[in-house]
Amino acid sequence: MATGEAESEEKRNLRHAVLSLPPPNAIDDLLSVGVCVRCIFRLFGVRGLPYSCSSLTTSVLHSLLEEQNFHQNDSSKDEWCLSTSRESDNNDDYCCICLGVLQLACLQDQEIRESCKETTSVDYLTSIVAGIVKKENHQIDEFSLEVSLPPVISANERAVWLYMRRRYESEDWFKDNFLSEHLSVKDALRLSITTALENHMNAKCGTNSFHIRLTYTHSEASIKLQSCLSNGRGCKKREIEGVDNESNHSDSYKRTSKDDVKHPHNESDVVIHRALDGMQDNDFSELFKSPPEKASTPCQLRITCFRMPIYIGGRYLKFSRKVSQSRWMIDDERMGEASVEEIVGDNVCSICRGDSYKFHAAGREDIDVRMLGSGRPFLVEVSNARYVPSSVDIQEIAEKINNSDKKYVRVRNLKLVGSEGWAMMREGESEKQKQYAALVWISRPLTNDDLQIISSLKDMEIFQKTPVRVLHRRSPLERKRIIHWMMVEKVSGSSQYFLLHLCTQAGTYIKEFVHGDLGRTQPSMGSILGCKAEILQLDVTDVKMDSFN
Repeated sequence: MATGEAESEEKRNLRHAVLSLPPPNAIDDLLSVGVCVRCIFRLFGVRGLPYSCSSLTTSVLHSLLEEQNFHQNDSSKDEWCLSTSRESDNNDDYCCICLGVLQLACLQDQEIRESCKETTSVDYLTSIVAGIVKKENHQIDEFSLEVSLPPVISANERAVWLYMRRRYESEDWFKDNFLSEHLSVKDALRLSITTALENHMNAKCGTNSFHIRLTYTHSEASIKLQSCLSNGRGCKKREIEGVDNESNHSDSYKRTSKDDVKHPHNESDVVIHRALDGMQDNDFSELFKSPPEKASTPCQLRITCFRMPIYIGGRYLKFSRKVSQSRWMIDDERMGEASVEEIVGDNVCSICRGDSYKFHAAGREDIDVRMLGSGRPFLVEVSNARYVPSSVDIQEIAEKINNSDKKYVRVRNLKLVGSEGWAMMREGESEKQKQYAALVWISRPLTNDDLQIISSLKDMEIFQKTPVRVLHRRSPLERKRIIHWMMVEKVSGSSQYFLLHLCTQAGTYIKEFVHGDLGRTQPSMGSILGCKAEILQLDVTDVKMDSFN
């Protein structure tokens, strides 16, 4: 669209918005106490395109009001124009409600502003945001926009509402329009910058795992607010009683949504919001100046961008008895030669270009236990990934792991999964079955009666206290587990060694089930056979779970 056509379209949008405003004396009143044009628009329920207009100043508003002839006679017109012209574009003050947020005046680096003189405030802010995203080197085609505001803005808005109610409560336009369907500051800001931000970033705004967060703070105003609240009688009592119930208001101003506390800057902001919501109008008027003072400095803005965690899952097989599942360090010394966590996680994180990763598995095996069969389900959770891998990328990750020279670990069924994969693994860890093969030694020769006894045991309940070997890092609890079935395979040429195949409930300590752990597991293989029993080698052969098959 040509520049002239764009300007004409903006004018049409603004003229349409002005039609929904009340008489000029009310607008003049709001301007004189320091309310910015975008705040005036949103307080009267204006929606849509006017917020994104490149030049939205009090001077523009004056000229449009004059065009609409929103006055009763010429003398009132002259008086109105005279009073507002003195206040129209005072660059030394910022909106007494939004503290400059909707004036897009929250970045005050003078050198940058000098270099960007030819751009509009909308373009200036959105170019800064887009530049930060580009600097972080994120791959995006869609983004979510989050806004966090200080609670003082809610207090300022309520103070302006009380001021206008005192002056115009009897007028129809106040009863019908003022704040009845108003927009929040957050929604007005989104309307102001979203289109320009989409153009700068060549990406659409929607619901996405990639978030851009604008966090506004105003230390001076927030300190004053906290001081007022601390001086208020009964404020702490109201907070304790849960005053966030907005129905406690009698005839007072109410926020139309919980948007202001959806992304609080910190926990104290939530407490302040609740205290404000629970305060009656009379109490509020005693504590806060109405209307609030104009701000000499705008909010400070911090821009951050991040992607919500992405999950890559599959099953791993571990062939070495010198590789732990997770990185294992004692006194800065590595235990074992490597870990599944590092072998898999490092390869995934490097492709995704994430800040960090976490490795989650459906259960675990000791460092000297191999994981065979179909493998153990796992997830790699990558934080703030700059790149979301394609199926081709994931296949390359799998091939790199599987073709490693050392052949410690293999992965299968590797794929990008949603966060529901985490719930599936947690369910499987506690409820599913696992199969093992153990090389067992007993202190006497194995008999045919032993074979019959072992194979006849089905769904046997055992009770296991936390093993001695992990008591230093786990709570001393007793757990009930089920041994679903067992089968013995004789070892040729030996009467005291045999292979024990067994299927158990997930979470069973297999080594302790065999040797009894000084009586902490009952019954155990040793107590069943009436002799000493030890595991020499143990392998996991099957993890029966639906995850990542």
